[in-house]
Amino acid sequence: MKPAFEYTHVVGFEETSLAGNVYYSNHVRWQGRCREMFLREHAPEVLSSLEKGFALITTSVSCQYLAELFAFDEIIIRMRLGALKQNRITMLFEYWRVRNSNEDLIARGEQEVACMRREADQMVPAPVPSALSEAFKLYQ
Repeated sequence: MKPAFEYTHVVGFEETSLAGNVYYSNHVRWQGRCREMFLREHAPEVLSSLEKGFALITTSVSCQYLAELFAFDEIIIRMRLGALKQNRITMLFEYWRVRNSNEDLIARGEQEVACMRREADQMVPAPVPSALSEAFKLYQ
């Protein structure tokens, strides 16, 4: 198995529906959080470039749900590089519920971002920063 960047999360009540299970949109939110923590840990210079006109624009996102989650479930979101082409990065996500030292796959997701730069009043394609491409080499 390829190495993955891991983000651990404990589900809170605010993430559940009236039926008690996790509301589906939270899985997508957790993808974003995992991506942010990856940048913070492996490519902090990209975070500082966001203040200077660089942007990571999400162009597509998906999630395939395999099992339900409930409040206080502990999950590990594992992110790997799917593809890096021109100014686009595709990330693959797996959601694993941890119970009694066992892990169960409960969802899979995918997200594509485009590297862009703000110029005047428009966005133009920008190359993937070298710090980011180097960081993803650990997880391809």
